[in-house]
Amino acid sequence: MRIGKLRHRVTIQEYVASRDSFGAENPEWIDLKTVWANVSPVSGKEYFASQQLSAEITTKIMMRYRPGITPKMRVIFDDRIFEIISVINLESQNIELNLMCKEEVQGG
Repeated sequence: MRIGKLRHRVTIQEYVASRDSFGAENPEWIDLKTVWANVSPVSGKEYFASQQLSAEITTKIMMRYRPGITPKMRVIFDDRIFEIISVINLESQNIELNLMCKEEVQGG
């Protein structure tokens, strides 16, 4: 891994659901860790949903290996939210992770 390519600061978040005093679920995303990464778009598509133009962008986020990252988490980068689709431990060497993510953009 070339460390110089990791020029973006991203935050890994985990979904936590707690219950209030009435038993209602209070969903919330909490920050786990902010790390250096390389964020690069891979592909994109546009489609109509609910009479509205939407876009879906597939993005690869490359970062140093960190255990415990799962598709149940998400990544925040520059006020953009990326849903983690898959976590790839490159060559199973525990050196580099490639996160394949999806970003949905509404409007257009």
